[in-house]
Amino acid sequence: MTSTAAPWSQPPVKVGLVGAGPWAQGVHARVLAAGPETELAGVWARRPEAAQETAAPYGAPVAARFEELLDSCEALAFAVPPAVQAELALRAAKAGKAVLLEKPIAEDLGAARRLVDAIDEAGVVSQVTLTNRYHPETRRFLAAAGKADVFGARAAFLSGAFLGGAFSTPWRLEHGALLDLGPHALDLLDAAVGRIVRVRGAGDSRRWIELTCEHENGAVSQASLSGSVNVSPGVSRIELFGSGPELVFDSDALDHEESWPVLRREFATAVRTGVSGGLDARRGLHLQTLIAQVSDG
Repeated sequence: MTSTAAPWSQPPVKVGLVGAGPWAQGVHARVLAAGPETELAGVWARRPEAAQETAAPYGAPVAARFEELLDSCEALAFAVPPAVQAELALRAAKAGKAVLLEKPIAEDLGAARRLVDAIDEAGVVSQVTLTNRYHPETRRFLAAAGKADVFGARAAFLSGAFLGGAFSTPWRLEHGALLDLGPHALDLLDAAVGRIVRVRGAGDSRRWIELTCEHENGAVSQASLSGSVNVSPGVSRIELFGSGPELVFDSDALDHEESWPVLRREFATAVRTGVSGGLDARRGLHLQTLIAQVSDG
C-alpha cells in the first residue's frame, strides 16, 4: 500500500473529470481537487450546466468538448455509465492519457477487451475505482485471508439503490446487480479466497441473483446480490471459512472517506512513475470476464 503520510514532493497530476452526476460531484471532483497529489484540471459532461455545477466549487474550468478536456490534462477520471466510459476512455488512452476508471470498466466483455487493448498499446497507466480496495481495513482483512486456509466463503451485497434515488440510473435498472455490485463482490472474493476461474449464476439480476464461484485453488464461494430489496442500511459482507477461525469483512461498518486519499495517492504515484498498480484495467477485464460467464449462462 502506498503511504499517504509522507509529503507529496512532485507536481500534482492534472486530472480532467468526465461526468457530472451525483458520483462525479460527491466523490470524484471533491477528491481530485483536494490534492496535493492531484489537481482538478477541468470537467466535461454532455450537460454543460451540470459540468458547471460540478466544477464551480473548485474553480475548475469547464470544457466545451471532450477533445478540449483531453488537451488540458495528463489523466482523465470517469464517472459515467459503463458504455460511455468504454468509448471515451479508449479515446483517452489512444491520446496518451492515464485513465481512472469506474467499475465495471465497460458494459460488455467485447468493449472491455477493446479498452484494455488500447491501454496496453498506448502504454498508459490505468486504475479502477474499486472503493473497498483502497480502505486500510480491507487491506488488513485481505492480508489475514492470505495467511488463512480458506476453502469456503459466502458474501452478500444487498441494497435498495434501484428502488429510487441517485443510483437508480438507467444502466443499473437495465443490467441489475450483476453489473453494478458484481465487480465489488467478485473482486473481494477473488482477492480473499483465490483467483476465480468459473462463475455460475441463478436468478434475476434486476431482483436477486446468486453466484457460485469456483476458485483456482479448489475453494468454492457464493455471493448474493441485489439492488432491489428494502433493506436499510445496505449489506456488504464477506465471511471466510476453513481450518482456522472464521474471517469476516463488513464494508458497511467502514468510513469510506478513508479510501479516497489512498486512491488519489496511488493513482498519482502510478502516473508519475508510469507503472500501474494491481487494481488496473486488466483487473477490471478479469472481473468483466467473470461477469460475462454469468450473463452468457
